[in-house]
Amino acid sequence: MNPQISISRRAPARQPARRLGAFALSALAAAALAGCAAFGNSHTTQVMTEPAQLATAQTLPGQHGQWPSQDWVDQFGDPQLRALVDEAVQNSPNLQAALARVQASRAMADATRSALYPHLDLDASLSRQRFSETDLYEGTPRAGSWQNLSRLQAGLSYDLDFWGKNRSALEAALSDDRAAEAESQASRLLLTTAVARNYARLAALFAQRDVAERAIAQRGDLTELSRQRLSAGLDTQVETTQARATVASARTDLQRIDEEIALARNQIAALLGKGPDRGLAIQRPTLLAHATPTLPDNLAIDLLGRRPDLVAARWRVEASSKDIEVARAEFLPNVTLSAFAGLASLDPSNLLLGISRQFGFGPAVRLPIFEGGRLRANLKGKHAQYDLAVANYNQTLVDALRETADTVTSIRSVDQQIQTQREALELAEHAYALATTRYKAGLGTQLTVLNAESNVLQQRRLATDLQARRLDLQMALVKALGGGYQEPGESAHPEPAQAGKPATATTTAAPAPRRAAAHG
Repeated sequence: MNPQISISRRAPARQPARRLGAFALSALAAAALAGCAAFGNSHTTQVMTEPAQLATAQTLPGQHGQWPSQDWVDQFGDPQLRALVDEAVQNSPNLQAALARVQASRAMADATRSALYPHLDLDASLSRQRFSETDLYEGTPRAGSWQNLSRLQAGLSYDLDFWGKNRSALEAALSDDRAAEAESQASRLLLTTAVARNYARLAALFAQRDVAERAIAQRGDLTELSRQRLSAGLDTQVETTQARATVASARTDLQRIDEEIALARNQIAALLGKGPDRGLAIQRPTLLAHATPTLPDNLAIDLLGRRPDLVAARWRVEASSKDIEVARAEFLPNVTLSAFAGLASLDPSNLLLGISRQFGFGPAVRLPIFEGGRLRANLKGKHAQYDLAVANYNQTLVDALRETADTVTSIRSVDQQIQTQREALELAEHAYALATTRYKAGLGTQLTVLNAESNVLQQRRLATDLQARRLDLQMALVKALGGGYQEPGESAHPEPAQAGKPATATTTAAPAPRRAAAHG
């Protein structure tokens, strides 16, 4: 049941005071009924987590470091990587889809904004109608006759929005728009780091290929030495055959690596939004190594405006809180002012004459009294969506800190492993040289040489893997720290509001999401 109280004026008012008084009484009655609106017992249960609640001082200590810049790709000193990242940003279907979602959210915000302004309509019609002989025209010459009806009318309506429903709906739409924009930046960061990390993997595969080629050459030398020893009667056919088998095994490794290089090129081409032939044109990477990065101060707090996924999650919470305000306003009276003016005539030839003019104006009040529980269910659903948005934000914050901590921990560990592994490689190469010398002099066996060689190859591959992982982790840290993103206009982050209280912010560009009132 939706009672609607309206007063319109179609002719000169003879008793304006009486009619205005009637509307005032109607409005007061509607307001009184609104005071009795029952919102039900729905409420929010989730509270946004503050970074200070999550201990990070020991794992992520401030080191006076710098946040990544937006041109972080250039620090690796590879022009081809820069070109590939730019090409991916230009052509990736995933990024284009994210940008399309931004345009859709902006259009939705523009459509929502229209509710704040008066609406003007123009209605023009021409129809032929037979009048009933027992209706309004009974007993008149027009009863039972066919007439041409013509109308030309303009109408104006304006929702006074006493309770801020339209304004809250607009704020929710704008928050969704900001969230979509941040999510598009998150998609961009995910794309660019994916290109860079696959490119780093390609560099690692080429380094492994070098190791495989060196192994082939090294084992070829051992095969030649075995042949010479066989000719001198120092070895048997067994040693020579075994040496040739190791060469075949090394060539198999080389073929496997070539396959992985081709697959890596295909993956990069797909990230660029191109066909696999594009990957064939990718040359060998020339990435530069870097020192261990230092962490910026106040990382946990400033990360809120540096990670686009966190920014998007905060705006989703803000949008959900505004949706609750819209749902609450649905319980309250809606007051609309309307007016119309135009021309109407049964004879089209008289339509444009002054005697055909008509006009009217007046307010209307709509108050929902019985909706079968629809409004309460809607409000309960908005509270649930708010709780979901807060839970997603809290989880995103925890995951962001965990991702950063994991990456930093791994970088520190890999740096130590690289130092230790260098010593192991030097010792393995020295042992291989000694074993080869003894074998040439007839003092050692081929088995000893092969074991020493296997250890050298293992250490070389491990060195390549550690260097590749170190480079990948540095790119992962760029992603974990937001890749140079910074929320527009955001210099400090406000604290989440308590239940039923507005958020306090140091900037108006991006207010913190507000927690909805506990009972509505």
